[in-house]
Amino acid sequence: MIVAVADTGPLIHLDEIDALQLLSVVDELLIPQTVYEELKTGTVPSALSTIEYELVEAEITERTADLDPGETAALAVASERSAVLLTDDLAARDAAEDIDVEVHGSIGIIVLSYTRGKLAKSKAAELMRALQTETSLFITDAVVERGIALLEKST
Repeated sequence: MIVAVADTGPLIHLDEIDALQLLSVVDELLIPQTVYEELKTGTVPSALSTIEYELVEAEITERTADLDPGETAALAVASERSAVLLTDDLAARDAAEDIDVEVHGSIGIIVLSYTRGKLAKSKAAELMRALQTETSLFITDAVVERGIALLEKST
């Protein structure tokens, strides 16, 4: 069973390529209230209403200087609940790894969707490339190619 806590990044970036529904591939999706409030400062993706998630409060014991409030809250919930942190932010990834929290980004959600039979390999690769070309996420060719290689290893 995969319990995951989402930061704003994957919610925004997957929505930008009309793939937010891929988050339903996790067994339980938690969204900290702070993350939801950050989304509301822009626009809450309408596709969020099509997936099941639970809004949760974060108990923050200390603040990491490099992280914004949403990242801090998501990391706190992931640590507290032994959940996977979903983030596309490098500083949040580093902070998660420092405290042994498993972390994946939008590419990881696409790979998981493929391995769980929700996407064809060609569609998964297409979505990875779209993350690079059609979203606000900065992602290198090497990261996209590494993601596509993970699809190959999963067969």
